[in-house]
Amino acid sequence: MTTFPKRYENARRRPPAGPPSQLTLVSAPESVRAARAYVREFFAYHLPGVAEEHADNVQLVVSELVTNAVRYGTEPGDSVLVVLAVMDTCVRIEVRDPVRRRPCFRAASDERGRGRGLFIVEAPAECWGVADRPFGKAVWAEVSR
Repeated sequence: MTTFPKRYENARRRPPAGPPSQLTLVSAPESVRAARAYVREFFAYHLPGVAEEHADNVQLVVSELVTNAVRYGTEPGDSVLVVLAVMDTCVRIEVRDPVRRRPCFRAASDERGRGRGLFIVEAPAECWGVADRPFGKAVWAEVSR
């Protein structure tokens, strides 16, 4: 029987099944669609049978936060990190980007087709906020289950 040092034994372990709790996306408009698909896959594995309305709300918040990160929090070549955490009473969403500039509400305008993202995030979220990171910021929201 051959025995291997511990470092080789650990190398043979398989990663945990299912989608990971975080996803790195390239800073591009197509990443918003990929983020929504990630939420669906994450929910199907980690929260099977959860109410469809809850999954839709989390998908909506992720979509808006990733859109904001791609539009205002990155430059070409940057990436965005999406982190999902299932808690007892809610799902916490965090979207990290490399720019420190904080998001802000914009006054409603019929002329401008943008600027409503934070209002959309605020509707289904119990709470949301911004945290400074060593290299940028994290915009987070919690959606109750």
